[in-house]
Amino acid sequence: MSDAAVLSIRKVSKSFGARRALDAVSLEVRGGEMIALIGPSGSGKSTLLRAISGLTPVDAGEGVIEAFGGPVQAKGRISDRVREARVRVGFIFQQFNLVGRLSLFTNAALGSLGRIPVLRGAFGIWPAETRAAVMAALARVGVADYAAQRANTLSGGQQQRAAIARALVQQAQIILADEPVASLDPVSARRVMEILRDLNRSDGLTVVVTLHQVDYALRYCDRVVALKAGRIAYDGPADALDRPQLTDIYGPEFEDVFWEGAPK
Repeated sequence: MSDAAVLSIRKVSKSFGARRALDAVSLEVRGGEMIALIGPSGSGKSTLLRAISGLTPVDAGEGVIEAFGGPVQAKGRISDRVREARVRVGFIFQQFNLVGRLSLFTNAALGSLGRIPVLRGAFGIWPAETRAAVMAALARVGVADYAAQRANTLSGGQQQRAAIARALVQQAQIILADEPVASLDPVSARRVMEILRDLNRSDGLTVVVTLHQVDYALRYCDRVVALKAGRIAYDGPADALDRPQLTDIYGPEFEDVFWEGAPK
């Protein structure tokens, strides 16, 4: 893991009408980290992830977001250079964000569009290098056998793995994953989390993942950042996050659904 910050978020706020989803959030992410963003529904997790990628503009003011030292947005305006950052940042959506009528191969190949001529991509004329990268990525996540199938004929778990393959074809150095296992069955969810962890540990990719499943956050991620009402309530090692802290973050009802084997 590198000591250099690949993501820098400073005093970022975001309001939706009268509701403040993010309230002066500051956070630095070092290269090679795997971070879980947790917190109750409405705490600002997805808003923060979308702001980091430049998909959601933050409020005007002091807020600044940088990726690899370059601007993503500042003072409520998306940077003119945001594309430079996006090429190196892959985004995994909860609902996969694949084109259902296209094959799994083509969906993964779309990750190369930032590096090949637009017309070649538009007509599906993929260079040999891209074709090889797509098949390697699909194999890496265990869905190469389904490369020719339409995405909408496959299970949610298979589609989400293809979305990860697309980020690999993109050659992303950071993966932002927004509730990537929320709509999956437990077996598929564990497989997706294992893939993300392997990419982090074996390939050194930086991974920031929002999760509702606190047990997954503690099992698969080394660092946890917890949001509560738009502010950071905890930022530290996963193994230092204890039961009283989680109860404070989620509220007393958290005790009623606390899983077996949770931290004491």
